[in-house]
Formats: sequence, structure tokens, C-alpha cells
Amino acid sequence: MTRKGQALSVLIVSTLAFTVCFMVWMMFGVIGIPIKKALDLNATQFGLLTATPVLTGSLVRVPLGIWTDKYGGRIVMTLLMASTVPAIWMMSYATEYWHFLVIGLFVGLAGGSFSVGTPYVARWFPKGQQGFAMGIYGAGNSGAAVNKFVAPALLVAFGWTMVPQAYAAIMLGTVVIFWLFSHSDPAHLVPSNVRFMDQLKALKDPRVMKYCQYYSIVFGGYVALSLWMVQYYVGEYGMEIRSAALLAACFSLPGGVLRAAGGWLSDKYGAHSVTWWVLWVSWICLFLLSYPQTHFTIVTVDGPKTFDIGLNVYAFTGLMFILGIAWAFGKASVFKYISDDYPANIGTISGIVGLAGGLGGFVLPIMFGALVDLTGIRSSAFMLMYAVVWVSLIWMYFTEVRRTPLMGGTSGVQS
Repeated sequence: MTRKGQALSVLIVSTLAFTVCFMVWMMFGVIGIPIKKALDLNATQFGLLTATPVLTGSLVRVPLGIWTDKYGGRIVMTLLMASTVPAIWMMSYATEYWHFLVIGLFVGLAGGSFSVGTPYVARWFPKGQQGFAMGIYGAGNSGAAVNKFVAPALLVAFGWTMVPQAYAAIMLGTVVIFWLFSHSDPAHLVPSNVRFMDQLKALKDPRVMKYCQYYSIVFGGYVALSLWMVQYYVGEYGMEIRSAALLAACFSLPGGVLRAAGGWLSDKYGAHSVTWWVLWVSWICLFLLSYPQTHFTIVTVDGPKTFDIGLNVYAFTGLMFILGIAWAFGKASVFKYISDDYPANIGTISGIVGLAGGLGGFVLPIMFGALVDLTGIRSSAFMLMYAVVWVSLIWMYFTEVRRTPLMGGTSGVQS
């Protein structure tokens, strides 16, 4: 097979593997709803339940990125996926809250696949195509949407325990396909004398910290809302689980599949320009999504009049759809920054930035639940995200915008 053919094969099977891993990683976003009802969990406990797999998937990203640089993506990805199969299967036998939390930690290893596939795929392509290639691979985020199509159907037909059993079989089949059609290139490995602590020194770079902040929104927020939205529709609009999952996929699906378009835009216009506009679109959408359902009465000359202000399900879904598109572009643009600024160290830097994004996906659902329990306002989740976007906009303005043209500027702007 030619070098170009190998690169294409690697891209296709890696994207498939990441899609399946992400589908498994987001499993609690759907099966967590009947589990919540069966165990009588409050919003904070539900947030912790859905977020537990995200924690493990986040923490392993840095070592997985380093091991990918050292040993190659083919062997690391294969072993990673194979290690999750027993835990996924065991999930169907859990009965207590702590069972789900403990097993969820092992299932969450699937979330670390992003830090393996990103450098693995990127090194098979020339620099001018890396943003697009990483964007295609990152489209595996659409596994969150696939989960919303597959899991509710299995849940309604056979009960929630069938979901982890089916997912374990799918993951096992993916391991075999990935191993058969992926390839290795010793030239892609970095020197084996690089130590773990040496790699972590990259955290002292202010650019890395800034990219972590951006990614905590576009990826961490994406993961958190993907986990949160099904139960949000059920609670806020009184929908049944299949309809709720279908509408929630209007956010998850574009948030995954359009990542390749974000990579292409980042290659053409630069990571800085794309990220700047992504943050502003996010700011607008989250401002509107934050407004709670409001009923108020005013006294007029004709007597009291009552008004209702709030988003109906169609306006809400439309805004979530736009937000999903923006974050798809943003996920690609952040990693374009990395491939431009750290071409020899993509695995480690992507692992660190992916860790930050994943931790955002872990912390945010718990905070969503705590805010709901504290305030009783479901849209408080969007209020929190709105505040986080403000931080990134201010940071980006002072470190980049004042120094770079908005369109056509370079992405490698120094902080």
C-alpha cells in the first residue's frame, strides 16, 4: 500500500475507533436517566454519575499522549480499547450507586482515545493538511449523537442493561477492525529518553494554559451538555426519553461531524480567527439560553396582565444547534494552534489540552447539578457556561486580538 493509502486507512479506522469510544464515554447521558429514577438520585448525584467516566478519560490523556509519541498510536489505541471491554460489560450487572461510579471510572478510559488518535493521525499528513485531518478524526465526537440514537432504542426495547452489553460487543469488534487496517511508522516516534515530568513542563507555557482554557469550553462544555441535555429536555419540556434524545442530538451531531469543516477553516484563515468568532457566537447563544422560564404580572390601567418569557422547545433546540456548530469549529481550531506551535510535541501538548477539556467535561455536569439543587433553575447550567466564555473572551482579547488581524492572521500568536 502506498504512503497516501496508509494515511487514508489510518484516518478512517482511527475516526471509527474514536466514534465508538466517544459513544461509550457518553453512555450515562442516556442510561443515567432510568438509573437516576431507580436509585432516586438528586441532580448533583446525577451530575456525578454522568461525569465519573469523564474524569478517568481526562486524567489518562496526558500519559496516553506521551505513550503515543513514544510507542506509536496503533499499539496504544488497540490496548486502550481492549481494556475497556470488560468494564463496559460489567456495567449491566451494577445495582448500587457506588457500583456505577467505580465501573464508570474504568469505562471512562475510552475517553482518553482522543489524545492517542490526534497525534497518530496528524503525523501521517503534511502540515498544511493537519488541521483538516485532525478535524475529520475529531468528528468522532459525533459518537455522542450516535449514543443518543442507539441507546434510547435499546433501552426502550430491552431495558437499560442491554445498552452496555451491546456497546461491549461493538467495542470488541472495533478493536479487531482497527488492528487489521491501521499502520505504524517508526519515523513518527519521539526519542524514548523523554520523561513524563519533562513533558509536563509544557504547562509552564502561557500559550498552553490559554489553549486549555479555550478547550475547556468548546470540548468540556460539549461533553458536559451532551451528558446533560437529554434529562434537561425531559425535565424542562416534559418529553419522553426517545424524543428528548433525538432533539439533544441536534446539538451533539453537528458538534462532532462539522469538526472537519472547522479544521479546514483553521487551515485557511488561521486558528486565531476561527476561535475568536467561535467564542463570540458562543457568548450570544449562551446569553439567550441562560434566561429562565419567567412568568410575571404587571399592574396596568386595565388591571393586572401576565406575561410569559422563555424559550420554547424549538427556539431552544435551534440555539443548541448553532452552539454545537460553533463548538465543532472551536475544537478543531484549538488543535490547529497546537499543530502550528508544537509540531514536534503534538502528542504531549494535545494530551495536556485534552486533559483540561476533559476535566471541564467532568466538573461542569457536577456543577450543573449543584446549581439546579441550589437555585431550582435548570437554565443555571447555561449561566455558568456564559461566565466561562466571558473569561476566554477577555483573555483572548488581551493576548491576541489587539496584536493580530481578525481574518487571515496567523495562529501562532505569542501570549
